[in-house]
Amino acid sequence: MAVQAAESDGRNAQLEHLNDSLGKPVLISPDKDLSRVLTVPFSGRIRGGMRPGKKIIVMGIVDQEPESFDVSLTCSRDSDKEEPPYDVALKLSARFSDRQFLRSARISGKWTGEEVSTSYFPFIPDQPFRVEIHCEHQRFRILVDGHPLFDFYHKVKSLPSIDSVRIQGDLQITKLG
Repeated sequence: MAVQAAESDGRNAQLEHLNDSLGKPVLISPDKDLSRVLTVPFSGRIRGGMRPGKKIIVMGIVDQEPESFDVSLTCSRDSDKEEPPYDVALKLSARFSDRQFLRSARISGKWTGEEVSTSYFPFIPDQPFRVEIHCEHQRFRILVDGHPLFDFYHKVKSLPSIDSVRIQGDLQITKLG
């Protein structure tokens, strides 16, 4: 999988190939050149879109006084627009005021109901985290810091059309794969 970051000035910067020779995901650490590419808000492409067996990994640090942050997998055919109507296959929203980790989707401009239940809230201000989004045939499986947290059944049925990642809110991205 390769990720391309769309910078605010309209230029695209391509990041290196993110799989090692065994096909295992390799994470990118920001350096002098990549640190500005992983700034928040972030928007990047998922080469070839999603498919069963593919996973997205977001590593970061929660801000010291966070309100919220979001990680979304979107269909980019209309994603040059900052607002609807592009489809959002999965939106993960960490809300610190009520300690909720919500998930939802937007199909044809309409949001689905938010799914709320989690056994615990995994994020701590000013602490690192690792979110893994595993794509399976019927669902996304979400893990935080290696612990399975919940499943989200696909609302967007065409997995290859899910071809971009958007990250925004009160966090710093340290690695993306």
